[in-house]
Amino acid sequence: MLNRRPTWQRRSSGLRHPAQVIAVGFGVAVAVGTGLLSLPVATRSGEQADLVDALFTATSAVCVTGLATVDTGSYWSGFGQATILLLIQAGGLGIMTLATLFTVLLSRRLGLRARFLAQAETKSLTLTDIRAVVRRIVLFSLVSEAVVAVVLTLRFATAYHMPFGEALYDGVFHAVSAFNNAGFSTNADNLVGYVTDPWISLTIAAAVILGGLGFPVVFELLKCWRRPALWSVLTRITVGLTAVLLVLGTAVLTLTEFSNPRTLGPLAGPEKLLAGFFASAMTRTAGFNSVDIGGMRPESLLASDVLMFIGGGSAGTAGGIKVTTFGLLAFVLWSEMRGEIHVNVGRRRISASNQRQALAIALLGVGAVVTATFLLLAITPYRLDIVLFEVVSAFATVGLSTGITANLPPEADVLLIVLMFAGRVGPLTLASALALRDRNRRFELPEERTIVG
Repeated sequence: MLNRRPTWQRRSSGLRHPAQVIAVGFGVAVAVGTGLLSLPVATRSGEQADLVDALFTATSAVCVTGLATVDTGSYWSGFGQATILLLIQAGGLGIMTLATLFTVLLSRRLGLRARFLAQAETKSLTLTDIRAVVRRIVLFSLVSEAVVAVVLTLRFATAYHMPFGEALYDGVFHAVSAFNNAGFSTNADNLVGYVTDPWISLTIAAAVILGGLGFPVVFELLKCWRRPALWSVLTRITVGLTAVLLVLGTAVLTLTEFSNPRTLGPLAGPEKLLAGFFASAMTRTAGFNSVDIGGMRPESLLASDVLMFIGGGSAGTAGGIKVTTFGLLAFVLWSEMRGEIHVNVGRRRISASNQRQALAIALLGVGAVVTATFLLLAITPYRLDIVLFEVVSAFATVGLSTGITANLPPEADVLLIVLMFAGRVGPLTLASALALRDRNRRFELPEERTIVG
């Protein structure tokens, strides 16, 4: 019997898997953004931006990272900043999610191919009414950004006496950047000037955490937040680990930087805790900073590396390998230590395919970080801890930097561009996108156990 491919697959001989289309979609968005930022009107000087700077900024915006080779507020014009903001919004929602929304609005019909693409981008567990899922994603994102923008605008206007137009612009820009975990700021020092302001710090931190939880988790919490017993494995792992990592990150970063004169040292007790919490929340792949990252101690940089690499929730705006991946591997380790055959989370058994996927993503991530760190050490004069921080920040699409991004040579910028793209699209998605076709083994080989360890 012939093994025929689905119609949506056979019609496109060039792109045979939704992952391929997603990768190409993000690539096209980066190319368009690079072209727009290369226009003379995109810079304040009126001169054409350097191609590497335009490509780096476009990639960082689409991949909602926040790393920048030039200062966003002083280098880019209003047109350039608006372009960056649109790229952040498109990258946060997902190119395929936006494409699906436009399809629904224009034709009111959605074919099977589009459903597969939307499912792959939004990480929906079923294909049931993808159109409703996409609508809720867009509506939730816009409403959340609007609420954050209102709070920030009022704070900027009342506490810092900004003209209303300027306050509104900064409020909207930072709201979109925060909810999408981008970390771009119009300020030269990012958010260092607001380190003691709980209204600014906590509002942006809340937006970052909310956007980083992931849309499936947020929707499930809205539906049954009072009944944790009904939560899915995804929600349990995401919420539990997010809370644990936020608390641990706050404690570690606050204690290690408590007396550091370049970071938390000059602050009062409650202000230290606020700055420590903000720093911990930003390692959720947001990229904002209220203290000088370059002044942090090596142990704080290492702790931040771990938090950034883990990242946030699946199907959200955060990056990293995702807390779900980390959590599944932790349960696999726990089950193996207890000698259990199956991996169980609560009253659910985790499938072998989920376990392999988590392992593949983690190992691909480690491989990418180690390889990029080695190459960056070879072409730059910086220390290992600084280079590793920059690499993890790029791969996990965080955007935090010790301040070396603007001083890197062009070949290092290109390396970080590749890392940001791979980190946003996802190691496993990118790998499957490069595969020519699926291979189905039609036979099973004899099993053999080997020595491990």
